[in-house]
Amino acid sequence: MTTLSAMDWRNFNSVAELEQAALKTILDAAARAIAERGAFHIVLAGGSTPRGVYRLLKNAETNWSAWHIWFGDERCLPPDDAERNSHMAAEVWLDHVPIPRKQIHAIPAELGADAAAAIYADAIREVGEFDLVLLGLGEDGHTASLFPGHDIGADENAPDVIAVHDAPKPPPERVSLSARRLGRAREVIFLVAGESKREAVRQWQEGGAIPAAAIAPATILLSIPSMA
Repeated sequence: MTTLSAMDWRNFNSVAELEQAALKTILDAAARAIAERGAFHIVLAGGSTPRGVYRLLKNAETNWSAWHIWFGDERCLPPDDAERNSHMAAEVWLDHVPIPRKQIHAIPAELGADAAAAIYADAIREVGEFDLVLLGLGEDGHTASLFPGHDIGADENAPDVIAVHDAPKPPPERVSLSARRLGRAREVIFLVAGESKREAVRQWQEGGAIPAAAIAPATILLSIPSMA
């Protein structure tokens, strides 16, 4: 695990403040990437806190034609299932902005974990460092679909994409970028809000070996009562 000195912890008094800070961070990263490299490659997270940020992005001013959308993980469900991360992002944001469809790279998890992992690993091979990776934090310290007690792909030789067959949360079949691949980014942001995340954050700050701690350096945006 990377030392806590590699992490930038930022506290906010409300989820709304956290969302506005995340929005600014994303748009600033996009502007830099587009100006310097002509494209912006962002990895999206699922969950309720990112959902609020995606709603704000729907009305943002940016060069959408230069955005490339990737996903940190996905559930092995039909493409139109409401529990899919790609479905949520499309519903609240991506279907409302002019990002070219060929630049929105959903994980084909409906094909099954093994097949989807192989296909997605081939797809992201064209990308070196992601410009920005967005992640959440589960109550048990998991991030993306990297769970405690499972292989999270943190080793030097870990694959870029992992097929998950026994996730402790439903559905058990999932696909996830590995910890090593998620960390290959110019910037990593964790969006963490809510009382239920308090214990996981405590473990993290005390040096516990939770999956989220394997991805660093990172900035953690926190909105948890009494932790600000």
